[in-house]
Amino acid sequence: MNKFMEQANLIKDDIVEFRRTIHKNPEVGDKLPKTKAYVMDKLKEFGYEPEEICESGIVATIKGNKPGKTFLLRADMDALPMAEATECDFKSNNGCMHSCGHDMHTAMLLGAAKLLRQNQDEIEGTIKLVFQPDEEGFTGAKKMLAAGVLENPKVDAAMAMHVHSSTPSNVVLCGLGTSIAGCNRFRIVVNGTGCHGAMPELGVDPINIAAHIYISLQEIIAREISATKPAVVTIGKFVGGEAPNIIPGEVVMEGTIRALDKEVGEFIFDRMKDIVESTAKMFRGEAKLIELSSVPPLTNDTELAKEVTSYVKDLVGEKAVCLFEGGGMGSEDFASYSYEVPSVYLMLGAGTKQENPLYGEPMHNEKVVFNEDILVTGAAMHTYCSIMWLKNNK
Repeated sequence: MNKFMEQANLIKDDIVEFRRTIHKNPEVGDKLPKTKAYVMDKLKEFGYEPEEICESGIVATIKGNKPGKTFLLRADMDALPMAEATECDFKSNNGCMHSCGHDMHTAMLLGAAKLLRQNQDEIEGTIKLVFQPDEEGFTGAKKMLAAGVLENPKVDAAMAMHVHSSTPSNVVLCGLGTSIAGCNRFRIVVNGTGCHGAMPELGVDPINIAAHIYISLQEIIAREISATKPAVVTIGKFVGGEAPNIIPGEVVMEGTIRALDKEVGEFIFDRMKDIVESTAKMFRGEAKLIELSSVPPLTNDTELAKEVTSYVKDLVGEKAVCLFEGGGMGSEDFASYSYEVPSVYLMLGAGTKQENPLYGEPMHNEKVVFNEDILVTGAAMHTYCSIMWLKNNK
């Protein structure tokens, strides 16, 4: 067994404790006071001097005895606003849940922080540990970048990792090139004129307008985008009215645009604006399209991906690493780093139903359970990949 895997196994109980403490106390968005305090306390305990460079955005660095480049490791810390429905002893009861595994990511990077301390004499350069808020809202990475996370010292390459439910435990997936879609989160506000349901001619019905907008938006994908270019428009929120016999004054819809090509995503947004405004006008109302947040498609640097996965093979074996081309339609705000420095984003299998009936639920599901045995693999991957990259890229 690789030395780093052996060392990670020796601190498994610690990493599991980090994960469970964070899991019990999930926080959403860009303000994570409990999580931030816990992570900073642990880093100080390990001998680091962590710095909060923006709200709930933490950076800590570790240098070896030899000069060299700087490699960044990033973990996200935020949870989702949904009630947990698992039977875990450490389940959350505050109406929020770590259903995307960010508690696992934070725990793995804390484990790596401990392992890097043990192996500091092997570091040839600097390793920067980054704990980031609000990945789910797509504002965290941008705020960290604006606060100078890639400077002092200047970062030469970056790596992030995400657990992946329904993939066998400890199988590592890595895309070559653009592998994760960009995403625009939007809101459509439709305004009409409220009136009695018995006399619709006296008002302007925003539900009718919103329904026509909803149907029309699907035509962009069906008739205006090449079938060879993956893209999807989803409306996940459609709210209007409170009583069955009253036509309301307003309807609000919210959703996402996802595309693997940045220009395709921008084209869809522009066409949506045309459709939203003109459809409302056609039916005597008004409507506007508002962008809430966005993240570009994530592009892995192919050379970096091949190099880093060669180190991962030393830890999990050749057959447990899968490189692929093409991408999925999920989104990840680590993408913003990939436009600034060569970056690699890895997915670590967190268990299937064949392994355990509790595993394998989709991400963002109230019953998703991740295999905690993979925490040691993640901690070892962060540690070994960063040390080896610095040694081989002087």
